[in-house]
Amino acid sequence: MAITRRGILIGALAGGGLAIGYALRPRHFPLPLEPGRDEYAFDAWIKIGSDGVVSVAVPQVEMGQGVTTLIPQIVAHELGADWRQVAVEPAPTSAIYANLVLAARWAPLWMPAFPKLAEEPDSVFTRRWAQDTRFNVTADGTALAAFETPAREAAASARAMLMQAAAARWGVAWEECRVQGGFVMHEGKRLPFGTLASEAVGFSPPDPPPLDPQPMSEDPGDFVPGLQLAFPRLDLPSKVDGTWTFAGDVRIPGMVHAAIRHAPLGRAEVIGYKQDAAKGLRGFDRFVQHGPWLAAVARDWWTADTALSRAAPRYRVSGAADSGQADTALDAAMQQGEAHRIFAYGDMEQVKGGLPLQIRYEIAPAVHATIETASATARIEGGRLELWVGTQAPEATRKAAAQALGMSVADIVLYPMPIGGSFDRRLELDHAVEAALIAREVGKPVQLTWSRRQEQAAGLPRTPAVAVMAARTDAEGNPVGWRARIAAPPTAHEFGRRLFDGDTPQEAIRAVVGESDAMAVDGAIPPYRIANVAVDHVPARIDLPTARMRGNAHGYTAFFTESFIDELAHKAEREPLSFRMAMLGQNPRLAECLQRVAALAEWGGGGDNSGQGIACHMIGEGRIAVVASARRDENGVRVEKLSAVADIGRIVNFDIARQQIEGGLIFGLGLTLGSSTRYTDGRPDTDGLGDLALPSLADSPEIDVAFIASDAEPADPGELGVAAVAPAVANALYSATGYRFRRLPLFAEEL
Repeated sequence: MAITRRGILIGALAGGGLAIGYALRPRHFPLPLEPGRDEYAFDAWIKIGSDGVVSVAVPQVEMGQGVTTLIPQIVAHELGADWRQVAVEPAPTSAIYANLVLAARWAPLWMPAFPKLAEEPDSVFTRRWAQDTRFNVTADGTALAAFETPAREAAASARAMLMQAAAARWGVAWEECRVQGGFVMHEGKRLPFGTLASEAVGFSPPDPPPLDPQPMSEDPGDFVPGLQLAFPRLDLPSKVDGTWTFAGDVRIPGMVHAAIRHAPLGRAEVIGYKQDAAKGLRGFDRFVQHGPWLAAVARDWWTADTALSRAAPRYRVSGAADSGQADTALDAAMQQGEAHRIFAYGDMEQVKGGLPLQIRYEIAPAVHATIETASATARIEGGRLELWVGTQAPEATRKAAAQALGMSVADIVLYPMPIGGSFDRRLELDHAVEAALIAREVGKPVQLTWSRRQEQAAGLPRTPAVAVMAARTDAEGNPVGWRARIAAPPTAHEFGRRLFDGDTPQEAIRAVVGESDAMAVDGAIPPYRIANVAVDHVPARIDLPTARMRGNAHGYTAFFTESFIDELAHKAEREPLSFRMAMLGQNPRLAECLQRVAALAEWGGGGDNSGQGIACHMIGEGRIAVVASARRDENGVRVEKLSAVADIGRIVNFDIARQQIEGGLIFGLGLTLGSSTRYTDGRPDTDGLGDLALPSLADSPEIDVAFIASDAEPADPGELGVAAVAPAVANALYSATGYRFRRLPLFAEEL
């Protein structure tokens, strides 16, 4: 493990020398919300105007997951507001909005020497680090886990203050009042929130806040298609009429446009280009060269991109990303690499050596294929940089831009923009830094937009991986020993070096060579009752930089586990559903998902030529089971139907939960059938979305989704739908063709 200053400082705290002072240092943060005219800020979450409009600050970026509805909905329910008078705004960067849940999950990335000290959100180290760094990253579906409670507490406090203000007018005890629909009421009298707001802010809320005993919840059984939703998405109308503003829609006075060309993936730099190539292009301004990229600036983007095409930049490249090298490295790691045991349960003698059944599975790199390409607008004036950018990591983006420009972070102002689909692609900070550097060079506001080709060429993919799944079975074919050996680069650690240490992609690869990465095998622990289980990660050194993606490791570990369990069932001549159910006595919630999806899909047993396949998976406390109906034809794989049943605990917004599962199923189908490319000399072999075999509307299957009502804590549906699709489809194709598909994506030529 490479030693960094960050690791040394945190290590000193963990050693005890500074820990006492660190823990006891008082923490007081200024109120981050700035009320407008006739607005009153009640806390870090809520402003109420004299017109009765309740504005809710949301500290997570909206990228389609519905967070700009979920957090306001929680506030409205707890506050007693009228949903028709609820508005939303992005929260400013502040320590108050630190994502403690995600900080704890990512402790191995920011505290690699002592991650166990920070693996709980309420750990002193987690809280202090997250607040000190203003860590408000949007990732891993942590919005509800991290922010539901503080949002509820803020709303409960504001409700009590409004009730106190009304009670003071009426001369009654505030506890005797009630709220509903934006009014405080008492025995036939009522006052609107807007009338009370200016007085209410002067009251002190009770401690602890008087939370509603029933948190926001929607019963899936109450949803009737076609009826008006109680809490329709706040962002939907403006997305429908085109007024929702993305990063590429920003327009400021004097702004010019920039296009960009990146060197191949590897240790690369621009060494030359045709400097006179753009002469005669009306509106062309200049070229800007910086390390591994060349940008062109013009009055419009098309002119800038045309100038780059004519300039024909040349590059010096070493260690270029190459799929052949990656394949060889993964093979070598699988055969000879040192394994790091991530999980062990039972008697390890039962999982040693050459187990009787061993099957290999392979995963190709996958690209994000976001609808919106990278875009950022930068303006430098008066020693201050302003950035309009869609990013999942706003504070890290500010720091990266400050470092690139040699400025103080305090002089970087970031306006967070909604993202048109990210799938974790916007956890990378590259486009914001590029825009800042170009703006400094040209001395004007600049909007940088990547072309689709650049998004595919310079965007870092999900890692390739290889697994050998091995088992020992009893006389009935039940696994009694289970070993998953997974070879993959330590992608999470690479990403952590880029995000937290500012490493380039190649620097990050070199820094984490040989490191054990538990996140590289997330989801590989089988959910079944098996006496002896081992999960190993074998770190592989490949020249292709890799990144996070929706579903992350679950997107391939579910394929490994559920494909292998299906093979064990067929080897034992057992029906795949009952084979799974027999091993789920300790996991009744997942068992119920399987039973319910079998009924929903009219499961026929997955026998010969049925074209049905089944799979299930867990991410955190979320559970899902999927049945795929598939067939092959002259055009390749045709998935006709996906049925899914999910248990995600208490559902805050049923419609959004359904959207997220449905979207996850389609995204997972894309990863199953395409979304992949090979790399040659640092370049992808594909150019655009049309080369990725993504499911079109005509190709998309019928989708049927159901939920299990539950009072358990909410689990995120956004990543859950992705994971189980690939094994369900692969198992369906086996039942249809008798051929086992053990590589993703399932290329049509393999049929």
